[in-house]
Amino acid sequence: MGYYVGHDGDRYRIRASLVLEDAKVGDSISVNGCCTTVVACGGGTWETQVTGETLSRTTFGLLEPGDPVNLERPVRVSDRLGGHIVQGHVDGIGEVTAGSPDLRVRIPPELTRYCVEKGSIAVDGVSLTIFDVDQDGFSVAVIPHTAAMTTLGGRIPGDKVNIEVDVAAKQIEKLLAPYLAKLM
Repeated sequence: MGYYVGHDGDRYRIRASLVLEDAKVGDSISVNGCCTTVVACGGGTWETQVTGETLSRTTFGLLEPGDPVNLERPVRVSDRLGGHIVQGHVDGIGEVTAGSPDLRVRIPPELTRYCVEKGSIAVDGVSLTIFDVDQDGFSVAVIPHTAAMTTLGGRIPGDKVNIEVDVAAKQIEKLLAPYLAKLM
């Protein structure tokens, strides 16, 4: 984890230690599930530039100085993959309706079609397994370790979170769309 420090225009500053051990300008670091690029680093902080597109699709614009943020470096090709593929390409903003351990999130209607029981989803960049889904959202189990090591343990009803649905589901939908249209 790290902490949001503040921003000057489109440059956002984050305080962190572990993710900066070998970070350099041009590297990617995910902030609450949103892939960003390091544009400056040093002295225990780093900066990224955030575009209008990012502000419109993520919770970046809601951050207040001192807010904790989930930080994650990208997986290396040689590393084990301990969850599903999370790209850091946020699909929308959800709203927490119940906190952990059974975290419940309401999401935009256009994202619910990608949610299936035992399917994968990323909440603020954390790869999780859906155990319940309905027309307006889903529930995931947050184990104590995940609650302690991420911001998910402190999320309360009303909090906004970044949602990334499983990219494979979106790709399959796109591939099948022309064939399904012929059946209609």
